[in-house]
Amino acid sequence: MSTERITKKLIFKTFRFNAETDFLPYFKTYEMEVGKDELVLDILNRIKWEFDGSFSYRRSCRHGICGSCSIKVNGKPVLSCKQNVWELVETFNTNTLLLEPQSRKRVIKDMIIDKKDFWDKHKAIKPWLEADIDEHPTEEIRVSPKEADELLEADYCIQCGNCYYACPAVEVNPEFFGPAQFAKAYRFNADVRDNAKQERLETVREMGPGVWDCVKCFECAEACPKDVDPIGKITKLHNQLFEKGMAEDNVATRHAVGFKHSIKKHGILDEGELVRYSEGNIGVMKHIPEAIAMFKKGKIVMPWNMPKSKNLDEIKTLVKTSSKVKF
Repeated sequence: MSTERITKKLIFKTFRFNAETDFLPYFKTYEMEVGKDELVLDILNRIKWEFDGSFSYRRSCRHGICGSCSIKVNGKPVLSCKQNVWELVETFNTNTLLLEPQSRKRVIKDMIIDKKDFWDKHKAIKPWLEADIDEHPTEEIRVSPKEADELLEADYCIQCGNCYYACPAVEVNPEFFGPAQFAKAYRFNADVRDNAKQERLETVREMGPGVWDCVKCFECAEACPKDVDPIGKITKLHNQLFEKGMAEDNVATRHAVGFKHSIKKHGILDEGELVRYSEGNIGVMKHIPEAIAMFKKGKIVMPWNMPKSKNLDEIKTLVKTSSKVKF
């Protein structure tokens, strides 16, 4: 039986930068034979051990629990200790992989970034249980299996930051809390033992930093290594705000209402009407150039020509039975 190790010759173009000594970042290329079972963390270790001892990165548990070893490979956020290298080669169909930190503009050294903004925002949403505790309890606080199921998925978050640094809203708006923070806010708001639900909703409902500035791009869901589904938790926070009557009248809330209104009315989305519903007759004027382009592409039609789904009655029933939020 052959014991020969099967390898591939791969090239790793690696981001290098030291905030204390370098004016600009640069890339160094490392070429090595890589076995089929090697992980990205193995490659980081080999670069440091075999090529350059000054190469810096974070690592700790090696079991996908601490979240400290997250980087980007060819732009894809990964947990280094869980991501197989050959899988990336197959995904990107290349033998050259680009290794980068989660965020270039926050780099301290090589793959290490300053995550202060992440942790400050994390703290701001109170990611802990606020509850009245009996100093001398006679029994445990019981949580039913159904109640536990509501928060378990969100509880899988390891604060690796992959979703946060992949979020385009975070990139353009420094105030935006970010998907990891919203997922954690939902986790504790879904906990029946918690008493700070109202306060968290007050925090996350503000325009600018809050949930209404999420652009629904699903980058966070793609980036999450634990299937937390941050976008799903953001949607549930939307629902909580509507249910509590805390959804203020703004473009984002009107967009949500308009979306449902359009589906109920036509069975399909009227994109032109949705913009008018969201921004009003005056606000829609600034979108005229886009509207003309969309009209030419058949993306929007005149109101009197808007078709209705042949299954409209069924869709109306579905919307009515599936919607828990009344708006």
